[in-house]
Amino acid sequence: MSSFFFFNYQGINYNPVQQNSKLEQLATATRDIPTEGEGSFHRTTFGAKADNVEVGMKAGRRGPYLLSDPIMRDKVSHFDHERIPERVVHARGDAAHGFFKLHTSLEDVTHAKVLTDLETEVPMFVRFSSVLGSAGAAETAREVRGFASRFYTEEGNWDIVGNNIPVFFIQDGIKFPDLIHAGKPDPKAGLPQAQTAHDNFWDFISLSEESTHMASWALSDVTIPRSYRMIQGFGVNTFVLVNGEGKRTFVKFHWKPHLGKHSLCWDEALKLGGQDPDYLRRDLQMFIDAGIFPKWELGVQLVAEEDEDKFSFDLLDCTKIIPEEEVPIKWVGTMTLNRTVTDQFAENEQVAFCTQNIVPGIDYSDDPMLHTRNFSYFDTQISRLGGINFSQIPINQPIPQACPFLNTLRDGYSSKVIPNGPNYYPNRFGNNPGPASVAQGGLHHPPYKVGGLRQRELGEKFYEYYDQATLHYNSLSDAEKANLVYTATFELGRCDDRGVQERMMDRFKHIDYDFAKNVAANFGIDVGEPVRQNHGRKTDGENPISMLSKHNIFKAEGRLIAMVAPDGFDYQQAIAIQKAFLALGNIVAVIGTRKGPTYGKNGEQLDTQFTFESARSTLFDSLVFLDGNDQYQKTLQLGRAKHWCIEAYAHFKALAVIGSSAEWASKLIPITNKIDDGKSFSVQDGVVVAPNLTNQDTSLFEKLTHGAYDAATFAGAYAGAVAGHRYWHRDNSGLVY
Repeated sequence: MSSFFFFNYQGINYNPVQQNSKLEQLATATRDIPTEGEGSFHRTTFGAKADNVEVGMKAGRRGPYLLSDPIMRDKVSHFDHERIPERVVHARGDAAHGFFKLHTSLEDVTHAKVLTDLETEVPMFVRFSSVLGSAGAAETAREVRGFASRFYTEEGNWDIVGNNIPVFFIQDGIKFPDLIHAGKPDPKAGLPQAQTAHDNFWDFISLSEESTHMASWALSDVTIPRSYRMIQGFGVNTFVLVNGEGKRTFVKFHWKPHLGKHSLCWDEALKLGGQDPDYLRRDLQMFIDAGIFPKWELGVQLVAEEDEDKFSFDLLDCTKIIPEEEVPIKWVGTMTLNRTVTDQFAENEQVAFCTQNIVPGIDYSDDPMLHTRNFSYFDTQISRLGGINFSQIPINQPIPQACPFLNTLRDGYSSKVIPNGPNYYPNRFGNNPGPASVAQGGLHHPPYKVGGLRQRELGEKFYEYYDQATLHYNSLSDAEKANLVYTATFELGRCDDRGVQERMMDRFKHIDYDFAKNVAANFGIDVGEPVRQNHGRKTDGENPISMLSKHNIFKAEGRLIAMVAPDGFDYQQAIAIQKAFLALGNIVAVIGTRKGPTYGKNGEQLDTQFTFESARSTLFDSLVFLDGNDQYQKTLQLGRAKHWCIEAYAHFKALAVIGSSAEWASKLIPITNKIDDGKSFSVQDGVVVAPNLTNQDTSLFEKLTHGAYDAATFAGAYAGAVAGHRYWHRDNSGLVY
């Protein structure tokens, strides 16, 4: 099933990508292979044209191979050294180009142009990833997701290297090797891959109180996202903004997806791991290449330096959030991703994000995890990318407005520039290249008071571990809390050490006593008496914790819809649905019994993208079963077609069943085919049942508009159902799927 989703769909409006300074710069390093002329010949790495690239030199037709063959040596030797070390963490991921446009200036708190210039579109490169899995790991494994964004600004590269969760497992970077070693496959068995469901990981967590808050997030549905286009992003650490007068302001960075944050369900994620291990990468590329560009809002939480100590937690503790009730998010700009990479290795694999990459007007706080990351992210690139000159790789170069980057640094492996000038400072050549003042655009590190004894310690407030873990739990919906119990049971159920399970129950008791009891019941563990009272507080804001929050975004856009159309389908319905949902910004794939043409009940033709066997319902956000003649209905009696319907319902997805398909579906899933007199459809837990759909109902699809769904019409009702994403309150316990 590896070829899923790369299909040509005639209805898609491909939007041309506007060039920007970074894309133009990358174009100079891109080699397009012509189909004729001198450039069409295979040349060796030393520039000679190869006379044969398929058969090597031998001593006689059947004699021994000759190592004197320069073409064989050139090809095979280069192949032998193609691979570089994969990232220790975040090895599995995908990336895309785009741009950022500021709409609200922050000039009162920073002089960084990227956060004050309302006119310039800043080129961007963004990489989404999973943390623990290797480069070939299944993407739907339960994992924290990386969200690394680079702004190619006129003042240099600025990187926000974050995750889709606003907190982290540990407070001090010295523990990072232990955390990752615990999460990675056991060194003896090499198991498991890309999973935390094993003894070593939960052993570490159970013995690290500071990890409790992050563990509650890791067990939640955010670790199985529906799409990279539907994840939040967080800078995790606290940074500092600096204005022209040198005043410092603490800042937390947020990304909010325009499509809202949405997840898969666990059964679906498990199945997708085998059906399409590249599911998230394919989804990102498919929608961007279709011209349906994902967008995010950049937000900031700002805290004046003099207010640093007013909170119950420490701003420098990356295992804590700043609740929006205490500091609202200010939304300042929009990021749009509008181009996939040209070459995965040259761009996705070689990009070197570093938290230390800042521009004038942005500075670091004293967050101990951030300072370790500043060292580690830079340090790891040196070995991974073959030396200290990784910043000269095209994807890592600042844009021409900030290049050529002139300094006195020299040499090293694979230097790609030929410097001509002094290699020391000060010098007799006008002291060039030399430092820039703040007024000249230099980095700005205003003085602030520090002091204390040299010691291995953390701030006093760092040692409160459970308040925000409970806050996170309380802020989830009932459905998400139920999923949390299920996930914790699965994760710890893959552990064999009873001590690990018992210690985690104690951690869960500190989050919420009933939560701990519900999990412990699945292990026969007595959790004893409560150790602390649930404080009852919740938090909800514009970048919400709960996916069912009123602040989350629900719209029928950016979805992949399967239209089931084997021979004998109603062509008028098919075309109306296809056009309407494409216009809303979705992709509608046609499912038939063969790859190629499928025929309507009057002989009309549509091209299919998938068959019942080459895909499964797991790959789609919603399914439409059309009306059709006897031939159509005969096909729906196939076991695979029935399974598509039952499985999609059990995965809480929106469905539409029309005409004769409504009666068929009512025998498979808990819906009724009976509707009120005078109506042509009803909506039942996200299933739009339309046994009597009229031509007039079908024609109303043309009136669908973005964000305005008239629930009184079938078209509007189905669009509203798709917007709802999942209907978590369904009872699927009696279904076999």
